[in-house]
Amino acid sequence: MSEYAGIREGIAGQDERPELADIARMARRLMRLAVSAARADDAPLRRLLREHFGPDFWALPVVSGSWRGYDHVNLQAGLDHWLAGPIREHVLIGLTGFRDPRLGLADLLQPAAEAAGAGVGSVAMSALPAGPGGLTRACVKCGLYLVNDGGAPMAVLLRGPDERDPGADASLDVACADQATAQAVVDEIRRQAIARNVFRGHVISFGDPMFGHGRGGGGLRFLDRPRLSRDEVVLPADVLDGIERQVVGVARHADRLLAGGQHLKRGVLLHGAPGTGKTHTIRYLLGLLPAMTVVVLSGHGLRWIAEACSVARVLQPSVVVIEDVDLIAEDRGLRTGQHPLLFQLLNEMDGLGEDIDVTFLLTTNRPDLLEAALAARPGRIDHAAELPAPGPEARRKLIALYQGALKLDLTDPDDVIKRTDGVTAAFLKELLRRSALLAAEDAPSGDPDDPDDPDDPDDPADPDGPAGAEPLRVTDAHLSTALDQLLDVRSSLTRTLLGGRGQDAVIRPMGADALLQRVRRR
Repeated sequence: MSEYAGIREGIAGQDERPELADIARMARRLMRLAVSAARADDAPLRRLLREHFGPDFWALPVVSGSWRGYDHVNLQAGLDHWLAGPIREHVLIGLTGFRDPRLGLADLLQPAAEAAGAGVGSVAMSALPAGPGGLTRACVKCGLYLVNDGGAPMAVLLRGPDERDPGADASLDVACADQATAQAVVDEIRRQAIARNVFRGHVISFGDPMFGHGRGGGGLRFLDRPRLSRDEVVLPADVLDGIERQVVGVARHADRLLAGGQHLKRGVLLHGAPGTGKTHTIRYLLGLLPAMTVVVLSGHGLRWIAEACSVARVLQPSVVVIEDVDLIAEDRGLRTGQHPLLFQLLNEMDGLGEDIDVTFLLTTNRPDLLEAALAARPGRIDHAAELPAPGPEARRKLIALYQGALKLDLTDPDDVIKRTDGVTAAFLKELLRRSALLAAEDAPSGDPDDPDDPDDPDDPADPDGPAGAEPLRVTDAHLSTALDQLLDVRSSLTRTLLGGRGQDAVIRPMGADALLQRVRRR
């Protein structure tokens, strides 16, 4: 006889008549079940769902969709537009205690939802960046929309990303009587999220801003679009013409190029010593493309390459700016075995179709770190432009540009031109600022403690304040002293950081091969 047969015979042989203790246990169990059922029926969330859908709401099909965390604001924009349809009515219910990201609307429809901690409360919102100038949009952190779509009841659960996890996604769940209808709702909201994308036509940055100051919080921020005239970009005419043609010219003639079977995707590399104007040139180019979406990566934001390319692909025509791309030449991702970020960038560029109107603008001080990788992927960079140190005439233009309201009273203007051979625009900008500071220290000024001083900038009775003062007068002595300070041997590091060479050679990092050769020679 088998073991299971013996167990069955033993059970059958027992006295099946209930004893008094059994009856008491059964009564307590029935009482607990009745109380639990009554409490479930009276729970606010369950009662709302029953009133909205009817008693069988727990069996409704649910369709889900996910968005990257930075797209939470666009998901909200798409959902808001869909809800505003002419035949739709809705009520928004805040959810509390529903924190586990593994749980969704299907779990919320089950009887155990309240027992798991989900409840009804106020609607928690996040003010997310939605445009330049500090513009924000109120976005639901976790809320349930009960929708009447022309007489058909629906439920839409919106959950923003976990604020403690920068890589978390936002999600949307839709429940209704028909699964195909629920899928169509998710698809329509996704289309509307793209059509009403708040990033479109703006300059946004992942991580640290490359230029200016972004407005907004979190890792994504909106930047003010730069506006520069061509006169403010002091480069050799042929260098700037070549860059403009590749970036602006292709954008201007995109339709005709496509009709001629030519591709639109392009990559431009600006390289040169620090301070030669790479970022300044990009600022100028972005001002020439006012309708394009621009994604800027710099600093810690360089790890958001995939996200930047995704935004650029969706919102084309667009520009992806990667400052100091050499920083990612050897930088690996967060996971062991992941390719260097430069390879990831090249892979993303490969993944974009030839007819995609996306421009990649890269800058570097160290093209030698990139040459092998770029040569192995021919065609990713279509144009490499070296930005040289300004020549004598360019230095004159830069001094005039950075002069501002200063009064340059110089007996020998050529002296500073001769002594600044090999320096960069950044060096000249600092030279004029130091000269202005020396002039300000030499200029006569009133007693700051004298309340009757008419030139006191802090005097509320003086409406002109500092603006009413005479412009600073910079003389040969001021300019020469400032230049002596910057060219002093004790200022060699400052000079290097400003891109100034002066009488010294430019200090360049030494690669491993050059270092080995030097060791062997010794």
